[in-house]
Amino acid sequence: MSEEAAARPGNLLANLPQNVPEELTEILASGSGLRVERIVSTGHRSPDGFWYDQPEREWVLLLQGAATLQFADPPESIDLIPGDHVDIVAHRRHRVESTSATEPTVWLAVFYQD
Repeated sequence: MSEEAAARPGNLLANLPQNVPEELTEILASGSGLRVERIVSTGHRSPDGFWYDQPEREWVLLLQGAATLQFADPPESIDLIPGDHVDIVAHRRHRVESTSATEPTVWLAVFYQD
């Protein structure tokens, strides 16, 4: 990204897709050991039996919509509404149990190293 392009403001809630067949992930920024993504879900959930098991930490902020995250080891379920955030340690298995089917669910996810 050029410095000129980086100087323009963006809006994380603008141009939201409606009824996309798969969750939409956009990398907004990245660098050494860091990645920032906007994720848009419309009723999406992790496939049955699937768990994320990531080598980096993930801090996620729910900006719009609603979602439920499910964790393993120890088992835990967390309901999220706009403004809620969670810091997920590396290798903590988790999955998206549900997202709002009536409006886009928008996440800001920051992946980083310990």
